[in-house]
Amino acid sequence: MDEKRLVKTSKLLSRVLRHDPGAIGVPMDGSGWVRVDALLAALAVRGTRLSRAELDFVVENNNKRRFAYSEDGASIRASQGHTVAVDLGLPATEPPPVLYHGTTGSSLDAILREGLRPMSRQDVHLSTDTETAVRVGSRHGRPVVLVVDAAALAADGHVFRVSANGVWLTDAVPPGYLRVAAR
Repeated sequence: MDEKRLVKTSKLLSRVLRHDPGAIGVPMDGSGWVRVDALLAALAVRGTRLSRAELDFVVENNNKRRFAYSEDGASIRASQGHTVAVDLGLPATEPPPVLYHGTTGSSLDAILREGLRPMSRQDVHLSTDTETAVRVGSRHGRPVVLVVDAAALAADGHVFRVSANGVWLTDAVPPGYLRVAAR
């Protein structure tokens, strides 16, 4: 599969598995799982032919590791980033002392005033390294990296979970736990 098709397929799968399974008419269970056979059949009906081997390639080679198979390989889901209500069943996990969030300068004032909120997603997404935060912030402009005092946030009762692809999730980060990283 060439890079262009990989990216296009990954974006389509993200839309279906994170935001709108109804767009292609596939049922999603409460944990975000969609049967692989139903997904491939629904895509084919709508003109996107994708073999199981090609789907495996997308899951394995997506640079953000956005998708995961169930233990038996019969179902697939997005690892995080859902705007539809799902319970990923991720256990509460003690975070590292510091986590990072990438944003843009245009969002900075609001974030420092209101904190990080999930917006249309179910969770705030955080990373363990500044490089990932820079990449995330760069998608919409000049990146700004925020340092999250995850240890203090957890000590104050906020719950953290970590997705299958290593993204740290929490419900919100109030402004008192944030600072702008040195540039």
